[in-house]
This record gives sequence, C-alpha cells and structure tokens, in this order.
Amino acid sequence: MVPIQNLYYLLCYAWNRLPEPGEWQHVDTASFHRPLELLTQMLLVGTRRLLQKGLPLGYAEREEELTELRGRVLLTPTLTRDLLRHGRAVCAYDELGPNTPLNRLLAGTLEVLGRTRHLPTALRQEARRVRSRFPAGIQPSPLTRNELRAVRRLHLPGTEGFLLNICTLIYRTALPDTDAEGRTRFHDFRRDEALMAGLFERFVRNFYRLEQRRYRVSSETIGWQAEAERPEDLALLPSMITDTSLEAPDRKIILDTKYYAAALKPHYDRQRLISPHLYQLYAYLQNQPPRPGQALEGMLLYPAATQEVDLRYTLGGFPVRVVTIDLDQPWPAISAALLALVQ
Repeated sequence: MVPIQNLYYLLCYAWNRLPEPGEWQHVDTASFHRPLELLTQMLLVGTRRLLQKGLPLGYAEREEELTELRGRVLLTPTLTRDLLRHGRAVCAYDELGPNTPLNRLLAGTLEVLGRTRHLPTALRQEARRVRSRFPAGIQPSPLTRNELRAVRRLHLPGTEGFLLNICTLIYRTALPDTDAEGRTRFHDFRRDEALMAGLFERFVRNFYRLEQRRYRVSSETIGWQAEAERPEDLALLPSMITDTSLEAPDRKIILDTKYYAAALKPHYDRQRLISPHLYQLYAYLQNQPPRPGQALEGMLLYPAATQEVDLRYTLGGFPVRVVTIDLDQPWPAISAALLALVQ
C-alpha cells in the first residue's frame, strides 16, 4: 500500500501538477493516518490560497422580483403572482460575483469534512474555520456526482482544477450511507484497485511529461495493421490505446502500467508473468509502424507490492522489459528509479 507521504506526490503528478515544497511543506512533515486526512489538508491549503488572492468570480443566474426589466422575464411566476398589474416582474439575470459552481462546491465539501468523525478534531475545526471565511452569498453545493460533473465541464485551470480533483477524490472516497446524525463516512481509497490503477497510470505518464525533456510523452492510439474484405469490418476491431508513449527521434518506449499486487502469479507449481498484460504490449509493438532510425521497445511497469521483478526479453525482435517500482521507499528514490528506467 502506498504510504501517505508518497501518496501526496502520486496525486500531484496524477493531476499534472508539480509538487511545491514551499507551499505544501507541512504536508510532507505532518503525520497523517488516513488518506482522507491528507486530502483534507491539501484542500485546506489550496482553498486558503484562493481566499488570500480573492475567490474567483463568475456569472451566476439570479432570479428576483423587480420593478424594472432586467435580463429575461420569467412569464410563469410573473403571471401566477399577477405582478404585471403592480408594475413588477420576475426576472432572471446574470450577476458577477463569487457564487460560482467551484466556490459552491468547495463550501459544500468543507461542510461535509467539518462534520465527519473520520477526521481528527483539529482538522474538522480547521475545515469549519476556512468555510466560515467564504462570503455569505455563496450557497454550498452538495457533494454529488452531478455537481462535480457540472463543475468539471468548466475546464478549470491551475489551482482551481487541482482543488476540483481533490473534491472529486473525496467524493469517490465517501461511502453511500451516513450515520444517524447525517455525517458522511469514508473509506481508504488505496484499497480500490480500479481507482488506484487510474491514478498510477496518470502519475507515471505525467511524471515523465514534467520531469524529463528527452522524450515527447503522450497516450496514443495505435492502428491495427489489418485488412478486411469490407472496410466497415475494420471498425469492429478493439482500440489500442497506450498508457504512456515516450518518443525521441532515435528511441520510442511503449510503457504500460499495471496496478496489481504482483507482476507474477502462480500457475500450478511455478510463478508466471500475467499473460494478457504481455499479449497486450506485444500487440502494441507489432502494430506500431516502424520509423527510420528509431528503436522501438516495450515496458510493463508494476508497483512492487509483494516482490521486485526486473526481466528483459526480446519478443518479435523488440526489447521488452517487465519491471517493478517500489512505492514504499522515500520519494527521491522513487523519482530517481523512474528516470533511470528510460535512460
């Protein structure tokens, strides 16, 4: 299981953001016992930063009964209340202010965190204190899938996008039921293999994107080197999308990440590589059009949960490496090991 302090770095890179030791220094040194404590601290640090700069403003629709026309007249409530005889109408208009979808979501998330018993008292109190600094006009949004989806459609940049990712992960950490007093319960998302697999994939891809300059880093779609009597049959072939492709003029690495407890699994009385993982990588290599002067190779990368592995093969003429990375070691060692893999 990924230690809490290393989880901070994993999340930063997964969300395409370099860790900032000056701004987040106490995140490294604090002693957290649960991932929710780390997420809460990260949310508090980022939200305080927003409050210090001034919460981002945006246009929000407001409905009001007015004596002067403004924006759109809402006929149904205006006629129902018989307002026209009194020279009034219900109008809907856009007003610039801090009551934006993101600010409402942050306020709602802080309210949830301020009530849960899954946080130490000091963190709950700090969540309530930061929430109290929001302007009175901000209406907190519930922490729901629909609210998160609505905010995500805004394509928020920088710190705002980072905070949205934290809120999203807090939502995915929440259990569907609450206690008798309406407080939300949370689970340790490190035990969710599907969620961690997505984070691990994005962590590795964005680490290479941010920490080295030799390779162009992407996730690419590889077309099948296939023919069919009917062209429409080709559309039925499954997509081949790499987790990470690292490409330089003289070298290309197709790197597939697999968040599994082990790179090997027992087969009768022996340990074997996981065959679908190897078949998938082999298909990528076989269908990758060759480029003059560019060496092509593949890599399967696993977290070293139960055993360390470093295997090298030549498959179909392509170098292939199956290797693990120990996420339980200090972060500088993890960073150095990842860079050494592509040297």
